[in-house]
Parts: sequence; C-alpha cells; structure tokens
Amino acid sequence: MVQLYNLHPFGSQQVVPCKQEPERFCGGGRDALFVAAGCKVEAFAVVGQELCQPRCAFSTPGRVLRLAYSEAGDYLVAIEEKNKATFLRAYVNWRSKRTETSRVCVRMVGHHGEAPFSETFRDQLSIIEMPLSEAPSCVSCCPGSGDLLVGCTDKLVLFRLTYQAVNEDFSILDFERSLIIHIGNIAPLEISFCVGYVAVMSDLEVLVLKLESDPQNGGSIHHRPPRTSGSPRKRAEEVMSSDPSQLDSDDFVMCLKPTELLGDKSRQSGVCVTLESTGLAEAKRKYFHVQHLLYRRFTPDISSYVSPDDIKLHSLQLLPVYQAGTSARAAGPGGSLTSNGKNPPEAKELLSVFCFFSLPHVGYLYMVAKSVELLSVYQYPETSQQAVLTPYFLHVITRYRHLCGYSTRKFDKISNDKNTGSNENSHVNCQQKKPRDFEHACPPVSMDVCALRIQLFIGLKALCHFNNHVTLLTKAGPETVPAQRQSPKRLLSRKDNSVKPKAAPVAEAGWNLYIVNTVSPVQLYKEMVDYSNTYKTVKTQSCIHLLSEAHLLVRAALMAGHQLEPGEKAELLEAFRESAGHLGDCYSRLDTQQAHLALPYYKMSGWSMAEVLARADCTGEDGAQKYERGLVFYMNHALYEDLDEELSEELAAKVIQMFHVTEPKQLPHVLCSPSMKKANPRTALSYLRKLDAAGFSSVVVTLAKAAVALKLGDLDTHRHEMESHSEMKLVCGFILEPRLLIRQRKGQTLPTELAAHLRETRPGLIVASILGLQKNNKIGLEEADSFFKALCGKEEDTIPQLLVDFWEAQLVACLPDVVLQELFFKLTSHYIWRLSTRQPPDTAPLRTSEELINACGHYGLIYPWVNVLISYDSSADKNYTEDLSKLQSLLCGPSFDIASMSPFLELLPEDTAAGLSVHVLCHTRLREYGQCLDALLERCPEAVIPYANSELKDENRTLWWKKLLPELCQRIKRGGERSQVYVSSLKETLSVVAVELELRDFLNVLPEDGTAAFFLPYLLYCCRKKSLT
Repeated sequence: MVQLYNLHPFGSQQVVPCKQEPERFCGGGRDALFVAAGCKVEAFAVVGQELCQPRCAFSTPGRVLRLAYSEAGDYLVAIEEKNKATFLRAYVNWRSKRTETSRVCVRMVGHHGEAPFSETFRDQLSIIEMPLSEAPSCVSCCPGSGDLLVGCTDKLVLFRLTYQAVNEDFSILDFERSLIIHIGNIAPLEISFCVGYVAVMSDLEVLVLKLESDPQNGGSIHHRPPRTSGSPRKRAEEVMSSDPSQLDSDDFVMCLKPTELLGDKSRQSGVCVTLESTGLAEAKRKYFHVQHLLYRRFTPDISSYVSPDDIKLHSLQLLPVYQAGTSARAAGPGGSLTSNGKNPPEAKELLSVFCFFSLPHVGYLYMVAKSVELLSVYQYPETSQQAVLTPYFLHVITRYRHLCGYSTRKFDKISNDKNTGSNENSHVNCQQKKPRDFEHACPPVSMDVCALRIQLFIGLKALCHFNNHVTLLTKAGPETVPAQRQSPKRLLSRKDNSVKPKAAPVAEAGWNLYIVNTVSPVQLYKEMVDYSNTYKTVKTQSCIHLLSEAHLLVRAALMAGHQLEPGEKAELLEAFRESAGHLGDCYSRLDTQQAHLALPYYKMSGWSMAEVLARADCTGEDGAQKYERGLVFYMNHALYEDLDEELSEELAAKVIQMFHVTEPKQLPHVLCSPSMKKANPRTALSYLRKLDAAGFSSVVVTLAKAAVALKLGDLDTHRHEMESHSEMKLVCGFILEPRLLIRQRKGQTLPTELAAHLRETRPGLIVASILGLQKNNKIGLEEADSFFKALCGKEEDTIPQLLVDFWEAQLVACLPDVVLQELFFKLTSHYIWRLSTRQPPDTAPLRTSEELINACGHYGLIYPWVNVLISYDSSADKNYTEDLSKLQSLLCGPSFDIASMSPFLELLPEDTAAGLSVHVLCHTRLREYGQCLDALLERCPEAVIPYANSELKDENRTLWWKKLLPELCQRIKRGGERSQVYVSSLKETLSVVAVELELRDFLNVLPEDGTAAFFLPYLLYCCRKKSLT
C-alpha cells in the first residue's frame, strides 16, 4: 500500500540553455551535466543553486545512442552510431576542452604514445576507441572502481579502468578488456554494474549476479551452471523452435509462468552464465567465478490487448550504500591521479547494494548484498515511463503528465540489520524490563511506502539524477500517435534481439530541459512534521507513518553524510533527536500493543523526564485524569534507570498519582527511584498505606513505608514496619528492590538513608542483603566494596570492619562467582595489616573465629601446637586475638594458597608469638619442617614437642633423630636459661626415638660425649622392646 501526501521534495528549477533538442543526457558527478544531440555533446556547470552555465562542447564521430558518466576516472562513455555501425568510445580529460575547435586526441584502447607525446594528453580531450566483435547495446560504469561493463547480444564485456604513470604528477587513464561474461537465453536490453554486482534486464526478465574475487576450484575462471535441459524455459524454447510456424499462428499464445528465485535458487532459472578471462596479465585477474543472486520473470497479461511498451521492464539500476566517515584512497599507479590531475574518489566501506527495476505500473526494490530480499513494491498512479533510484527517494515520471517522489527503505534496512544482527525489528528489545539498547530502534522496513508528492509536469519524456538535482526533459507539443497495438504474443519472439536504433525524432516546438533541485533533508523533514500536525487531533496511524518517514529521512541523511559540513551534521542530529521525540509523543498517546515504542524514541530524543511529562496531555475527554499505556511504559522504564535527573515535587506527585491509578504494584519501586528524591514523603506514605488497604501489601511495600517513615523522622513507624517481617524476608525484599539500599550517582555506588540507619541498628541485615544482591547478580564485587566504604564514611584506601564482615560472609556463603584466592588475599592482607599496625576494628566483628570455623569449610581448625605457642606469650593483646585466630584458621584451612602469603610475612616480625605462629604455619604448609624446628627452638622451645608430635609423622618421622635430637643436644651443651626446657624436650624426643629405631641405630644417633646414666633408661627400653617382640 502507498500512503500519498502533498509535500514539496522539489525546490527551485532552472532551464538548461541547450542549443539543440536533447536526445540523451546524464549527470557528470557533483558539478556537471552532459547533454547529447546528434553528434554533439554539451557539458554544463551545475554548482549549488547557481544558474546552469555552458562549460564546454565537443563533437562525436557518430550520433550518440547511449550516454554514461563515471565519477571514478571522471570520464564519459558513449555508444554511437554511424553509417549503420555501432561504436563504443570513452571521452577522457573532457574538463580540459576549452573550445569546440580545440585539439582532440584519438587513440585505441591499450595503446599509448611515447612519453613526450603522452604529456600532451594533460591539456586536451582524449577519445578512446574500444572495438567489439558485436554491436554494443547498453553500457554501465561501476561507481566505485570506474570499470566499464558493455552489453552485447549474448554477452557482457568488462573493461577494467587502469592508470599509466607518465611522471610523478600525472597518469593517463586507459582501459583493459579483462573479462567476458557469456549469458545464454537472455538478451540484455539494460545492464547495471556496481562493485562486482551485475544486473541484466530484458523485456520481461531480470538477472542479478555477483562476480566473486576469491579463487575456487583451483582458480578455474569458468563457472559451470547446473544442467537446464529440464527447465521450463528450455522445454518451451524447444517446442517453439521445433515448429517455427507456431509463432505466426493466431490460434494460441505460449507464455512462461511468472518466477521469482532468490539466492542459490536463482541458479534454477535456466540462464547459462560463463566467465572468460581476456586480461593480458594473469596475476591481475580480478574475478574468478560468479554467484547467482536474483532471477525475476514476469508474464504479460494476455487477457487484453495492450501496447508492447505497457508490459516491458525499464529503469534497471544498482545503487550502492556506503558507510559515512570511512575513507581509504583508491590509488592508481604512478601518482594516483586521474586524467584531470585530481585524486581519485575515496573508497568507503560498502554497507549494501540495492537493485531496482520497474514495470509500467509497479516498481520493485531488492536488497542483493549479504542477503537477498524484496524490500518495497511501488504502485504508480498511471503508466510509468522512467524511474530513477536516489539515496533518499525514488523519482518516477509517468507518461506525459506526472513527476512522482517516493520514499525508499535502503538505509532503514541497513540500520535494522546492523543493530539487531538479524531481520527482526530492534523494537522488541524495549519490551524487556531493562532495555539493552534504545539508541538503535528504527521504524520497520515493512511500513507502507510513502508517496511524498505527485507533481504535474506536462510532456515529461526522460529524467536523470545527479547530486541533489533531477534533470527533466519535457515536450509540450502535440503527442506522437502510438503505433498500432500488437498482440502480446509478438513479444515472446526471440528471432530478432539486435538493437535497432530509432530514427532521429523530428524536432518539435516547446521542448525544454529542466534542472529541478531537491530540497535538503532538514527542510523536507520540517515540512513533514508540520504536515503531520493535521493528524494529531484524530490520533490516526497517518501521523505516525509520516513522522516515521521524517525520522527515516534524517537517519538516512546521517548515514550517508560523509560529505556534510559540521554545521549541517549538527542540524541533522538536532532534527534526528526532535523526530524521535515527536514519535515518542505519538506512541505515548496510544493504548495499543505499539504503545511500548514510546520508550526507544524518547530515549533517542535525549529529552529529560521532566520535558516528556510537560508535553504529556493527561486530561481525558471528560476532564478526568487519563494516563495512556505508552507514557506509563516509558516512565516505568525511565525511573528504573540510574539517572541524575531529579523531578520537582509537583512532577513527582504527578508520577505518584499516575502509577497509583494505572499500576499500583509498581508504586514502591517508583518511589525508590533517585529521580523521586523530592517527592513529598507524607504523600508517598499515604499512597503506600492505600496499597495495604487495597490488598497489594508485600515486603517491598513494607520496606518502602519504613524508608519513607525514616525520612519523616517517625522512628516508631519505621521500627514497627521493620519488625513486621523476619530478617530473611527483609533480605528478599531488598533483593527485589535494591534501590532501597543502593543508589547510583555519576557512576558511584552510594548508600541510601535507610542503609545508613541500618548500619547503626542492624548491621547484620545490611551484610546479608548485599550478599543476597551479589548472589542474584544485582551488584558486583567492586560495587559492593565501594558501597561499604561509602556507608562507613571511609576513604578509598581504608577498609571498615563491616566490609571485612562482608568478605567473611562471602566465604561462608561459598558463592560460585567469587574468586576464592582473591577473597583470601583481601582477608589475609587486612588481618596482617591490623596485627602489624596494632589497629583495632572500628566496629565489633559480626562473627568470631569459632563461629567462622563452625560455619565455613575454608576456615580450618587451628593446630594444637599453635595454641601452645600463643599461650606462652604473656604480652599478647586481647584486642587482636580474633584477627590472629581468623588468620591462623585461614592458614590451617584446605583452600588457602599458602604461596600467596610470602609478600606479607615481612610485615609480621618473628619476635612476637603472633608473628612466629604465622611464619611457622606458612613454612609448615610449605613442608619446610627443618626451618620450623629451628625457629621454635630459638623462639619458643616449649612448643617444639607439641609441634613435632603434630607434624613429624610418616615420612617426616626421621626428623626426630636426624634434626631434633642433634639440635637439642647441642643447645644443652651450650647451656643457658632454657637448658631445663631443652632437657625436658630431649627426654620426650628420646622416648619417641627409642620406640622408632632398632638398638644399633639408636646407639648410632646418641651423642658420643653424653652421660651414660641419662641415656641408659632409653637404651634399656629399646632392648626390652626387642625381647618383647
């Protein structure tokens, strides 16, 4: 369906001062227009809104039948006819043509003069002759590379654009015939060539191919199509060729059925395609095989007799779309200059390629790059004569009367595909509770086509488009009487597919060639917005449709705006945001399934919630307050975001009333939004109490009432609400609504007033709630650390006890996402820091070491010898006993990586029992028992025997007699204050050694200078042990 509006996409117009009636014309880049009449071509300068002025003129060897211009290379190519022969010629360096009598150089393709002679090419027009074995019928230039594709009867010939370096400052443009595309069963009447994509059109058929650059099948350049002997086309042609008289019979008409084949299925069309390389340099081969993309065949309506021109295809076109802002020089050899001495055009990132073709009454737009699909179908008000697809519009001229301008769906499709990664509309994301990406929402491609204007233009004959101009040829004289109508079956004959150029038309009075300037996207956008205001009162879909078209127009201008000035881009961005806001207004007033689309458009507009609320009209027809679904949906999601915007008390009251009427269950969540900070707490509490009366009571409502009561200073109500549920239910409530405890501001995680109050009254509830939020992925580890530091008013490098309690709770909870070693690192480093600096905790710990050992497997039972060691330290401070016990318990646990403790051991000296216990524990876990024995014998010999009984077992029992016994004997010999302790330890050691060793071995380990009476009891025990066994 086509939506028709009366807009003004066309601006001023001017007459091209041609001397003769134009037969062919085309645009010349961004600043020129070429007009051909007979054997003469005139070039006109077209710059902005200035009057069109003659630039140069030159004669051609033959009468021009086809004319095309390539911006890449800045050359003009023409198919000419002379003496019933057809020629292909390229006109290079035409900008240097000063006068019609200036010198002209004529050369064959691939032939160059000597260097001195080549220098003359710089300042004169060059005509390049390109001979062909068959008469050319159509021609197309690649807008990206400047390569030239020529259509003949049953093949296409590709000429590659090349540059021959003359010196460092100048290159000569030339062509090389590099490829022949043989096409069977279809006669090209029109072709289009674009960055490797080839479109071929006959009377009723369209074929789109892609020339692939990657070698396949060993680099073979020949593409072997599937066998088509069984195809409907082949069978029909065999029947017709078997009896030629059937074609002349009036008894029946044979037609092939309409067909549309997309992608790989288009290989089944029966059209045989073969590539033949003709380039001289094999290494420079560019295309190796062909990919079929699209085949479309139409069938004439044989129910009525119509003119042959009324059932023929026309206006085949491939249009590339590039990414704005990307550039990379497309350099030719020898200085990278074209024939006009300028740099070649910049190569940009190709986003997609679109194919357009038209029947007299309907046009078709396909996307053929990345995926192949039909985007739009254009229904014309009357028989069309020609159509031109432009970056923003489709311009169509109908037979003798109208110039029509339609919207297109090219940039819209690209935008949707880039942002969603699929063909699905990105609007579906906004139906989630927290939308992931609002900035890429785009109206659907399936939206009705928009006819911007149908302009009356008498006598339209032809048109072309370049830059922002539409060129129109009109004839106001008497119309030519159509030829006698033929039966449609005559169109099916393929006996004569050769091009038969029409005789030169007789000059008629009243012809004109106009240049019509299209208005800027911003100007047209503003008119579309003004036009849409006529639909606002009735709330029809036409308002949304036209505003969507305006939004898409601005979006397309931004995507294609790589040549925009900074001021123009800023104006487009402002229009883009404004158009999104207008669409948001439309959807916010709807009460349908499309109402949720208010959210992404308001987000794209950049408007604040206050601006949106100020624009909303919430008064119903009867004067009562009425809130539509679109506005409520937007506010519900906007208030969920962590915004820095704070609504005024009046707007906050309006929001509370809105949700009380429409979604009362969401009211406690709304009140927790940072944007509602200025809401009147008495008003909020009254509405929350109404929820209880209406049966909407929940733990979240209870917590919301407690928070509001705290703001009012009503501690009794606050205490009553907090005591009405168990701690576990309160934790669940905080998980359902984290903003009761946490608020985000400028990227920082900050506590709420309720959280600050609970820190003093119920710190365990705070720790349990944050732990629950982390377990449910509502807060990250770093955010939780920042929260507790802000809650306790500590600086970034200071760790409060409540944060340590939270770390310990994480270990107890055994959260799967917690990195244990990182958590161990935090706890041990903090324990050691407090022990080394004698810093007591700022608050009482929530758990003792004994409770942690009983509740958590990561905290191990402390070894008995550690308690013995600590008990002999009379200077131990009771204030640090808990930190030391927790640290010792972690070191005794099964999960701790003891090697990570090495950097911290230097902070704890061994001259204290606490430091010694930590050092010995670490060395023990590292199996460095000898070093531990030395440390204990030196610092605390009372703990040596308990340590040895605990650690020197199994394979380590030899240390009793190899390490401990000799060390004790040596220290006893030296004497000193601890001699009695060493003697007592020696006796215990000898008791163990006497049990473990045989008599001979026992004798060998005894000291030679020892007192026999001291060792005799142990020798007797060792002997008696042997006799007993």
